[in-house]
Amino acid sequence: MKSARRLLRTLLLVQLGAALLIAWALAARAGIAPWQAALIGFASVALVRLLINMNNFVLAAHFASATPPAFRLGPKARLRLLAEEFRASMLVTSWQVPRASAATTIYPDSRHPPVLLLHGYGCNSGYWIHLTPLLDAARISHASVDLEPVAGSIDGYVPLVEQAVQDLRARTGAHTVAIVAHSMGGLVARAWMRVHGTAALARVITLGTPHHGTALARFGLGQNAFQMRPGSRWLRELAQGEDAAARALVTSVYTHHDNIVSPQESSRLPGARNLEFGGVGHVALGSNPRVLAAVMEELAALVS
Repeated sequence: MKSARRLLRTLLLVQLGAALLIAWALAARAGIAPWQAALIGFASVALVRLLINMNNFVLAAHFASATPPAFRLGPKARLRLLAEEFRASMLVTSWQVPRASAATTIYPDSRHPPVLLLHGYGCNSGYWIHLTPLLDAARISHASVDLEPVAGSIDGYVPLVEQAVQDLRARTGAHTVAIVAHSMGGLVARAWMRVHGTAALARVITLGTPHHGTALARFGLGQNAFQMRPGSRWLRELAQGEDAAARALVTSVYTHHDNIVSPQESSRLPGARNLEFGGVGHVALGSNPRVLAAVMEELAALVS
């Protein structure tokens, strides 16, 4: 399926059907009151979603890099980590992505370089629902891109990025743009840099990007998932095509408790500015207040 929006809408319908089927079975066969049966049906679907989320943490732990002592968590902090990541995942996949489409907001009098937002694997522009209000409050022009098809090649997204970059420059009159990218989107940004250079680039800020691949990509579908496997030829060629000047334009924000990028140190990019966090999951990087504050600080530093 080409569109993440359509894919997740389909999955939501499947989940709705499963919840209603459970509710019907409980009401018809067990004599449970319809409202109670419906509650149990929807709770059952939510429980399955929670178990899937927990399983991601289990898989990530199997391939994890060592967590530095300063970032190790106690039981309560681990529960907060799971709760925040589950909440973020539910909102992104069940509300934000199914409703979103790419959009552009221009502030003609802004002193900031405009920002291009690139989402990650299996998402769309809806991922940025928590960052865009902060950009609006700072009067920073911004645009998002829906990277489609969902399972396409990372290199295939490069023309979409180039078109968006040139459109932002034309509409704002800015010489350079900044890119904020989550997960796979950071690799898309680097692939764009390899093709089009850095003359039009002020900064790339990546959030939870598997710069050296993630072991969990072996469970993903599509050419992009294959490219994100550790040690892939595509990742090696991407790294070989970068010089020190290009790397110096990158800020890599990552978490030592990423439940999708594993080993987590895969997000540390040599030659880049690396900002490390703890107690934050992969999807929650786009909504965690500490992470968003760091992104806004990086963007504020670009004002001349």
